[in-house]
Amino acid sequence: MSVEEEDCPPLLETCAGERGNEDDDSDGWDEMEVSGEQTTCLFCPLQFHTIAVALDHCRSDHNFDLLSLKAKYDMDCYSYIKMINYIRLQKPHPKILTESSVALWEDDVYLKPGDMETWLMYDFDDLGSAPSTPHYAIDGKAPISNLSFSDLQRQIQELTIQLKHKDMLLENCHKDMEHMRKVTKTIVDSGDSLNKKIPNNVISSGCDSSDYFNSYSHFGIHHDMLNDAVRTEGYRDAIYKNIKMFAGKIVLDVGCGTGILSMFSARAGAEKVIGVDQSEVLYKAMDIIRENNLQDKIHLIKGQLERVNLPEDKVDIIISEWMGYFLLFEGMLDSVIHARDTFLKPDGLILPNRCNISIVGVDDIDRYNKVVNFWDDVYGFSMKCMKSEVLREAFVEIVPPEKVITNSVILTEIDIRTCDVNACIFSSTFTLSAHKDGMLTAIAGYFDTFFDLETEVRFSTGPHATRTHWQQTLFYLPDTIVVKKGDRLEGTVSCTRLTKNVRGLSVTITIGKNKYHYSLD
Repeated sequence: MSVEEEDCPPLLETCAGERGNEDDDSDGWDEMEVSGEQTTCLFCPLQFHTIAVALDHCRSDHNFDLLSLKAKYDMDCYSYIKMINYIRLQKPHPKILTESSVALWEDDVYLKPGDMETWLMYDFDDLGSAPSTPHYAIDGKAPISNLSFSDLQRQIQELTIQLKHKDMLLENCHKDMEHMRKVTKTIVDSGDSLNKKIPNNVISSGCDSSDYFNSYSHFGIHHDMLNDAVRTEGYRDAIYKNIKMFAGKIVLDVGCGTGILSMFSARAGAEKVIGVDQSEVLYKAMDIIRENNLQDKIHLIKGQLERVNLPEDKVDIIISEWMGYFLLFEGMLDSVIHARDTFLKPDGLILPNRCNISIVGVDDIDRYNKVVNFWDDVYGFSMKCMKSEVLREAFVEIVPPEKVITNSVILTEIDIRTCDVNACIFSSTFTLSAHKDGMLTAIAGYFDTFFDLETEVRFSTGPHATRTHWQQTLFYLPDTIVVKKGDRLEGTVSCTRLTKNVRGLSVTITIGKNKYHYSLD
């Protein structure tokens, strides 16, 4: 072996692939073989030999012009990396990116390393220069300068992080299996097995539990929801006032909880009702169903909807109370969409079938002082540094009707019969008109729900409607705005999912030249 080969780090020999014949005139160092991994389109499964060809495809087939986007948002290489990670994580329609008035990927969470791919190897700073050359050539070769030792070290670091993540998942899997063994042993050892059978109308999916589903195991939450007359009577009226639409039908109740919607449907004449819920409250729902002698009509399944098998291939009606704060926070819209696409007959009903999100301007300086200015003097100590963190959070509370200072504006409409999982990603402009003099201290968000049936039913969670357990979602402004009657405030609200919590939301509100970021987590 030559001195050169002895000094060569083994890693580079691995990356270069198999070495050629020893008789080859080349010393093997002018070029390095790369993996030859093709570039997958940002918006569809097609693959291309180079970034350049992929960019042309995105521009011609998806109307996504990266060069125009670079100029529009004055993007640098860091913004480009965040955009690629945002697209891979959120999977937005390209129209959302090109027509948004703000860069939706500004959050630094999108700088965290994900799966390595050729898009992240592209020299974004060269985009628009002449010539603009991607790192990967047509023949699958890359110059050593473009695949430097520091690049290799970075790739190793990122792969190590991914490996640790996989190890963590594997460890969690082993823990879950051990837990299942203990539960099984407890059942076997518990005595008379004939009197302790697991009810045959419950199927456990075996999927991992989560904080989200565990939260719905607390019965106080169900008390609050059932005690919400606007919510519960809204669903009851939609079913009972359209009773002939339920007669003889098969109904799927997504996230059935205590089973109230399932029982409404059964009483309305449904032939069979299937209730699915992943939380532990389902076992109490079984008792409730038996207490009301509806066990022959209502079949309960414990598990995550996306992983369970239903006793029916298709259903006539899907009903679900899936809405969360600001409509989309911790909502189950993704599960409802999966149920619709998987189990609903082509001519089936989905209830509710439509929702929208609206905002109004709020003037409540007393509440603002308690929430925000409180930190100026806390028992004689200044804690102003806390304000920035407080102002990044959205608050869920009641807005007194007399504190509303502007008209309401609808930000987005969601047709649950046709929408997809990107319904929570939107950007909407608004114009709020002050109907009296005052001080704008916050923007309040709320939603309306519609059952577009023969006898229509709807309810609102807005400040002027009867109070609901959803209340309103308050976005307090760092700088209050003095307004006069007739003043118009123009801006934009952009919403997307949080990376660290897919059930959470990131909301950006722009008013004039000021931009404010909030999270619902």
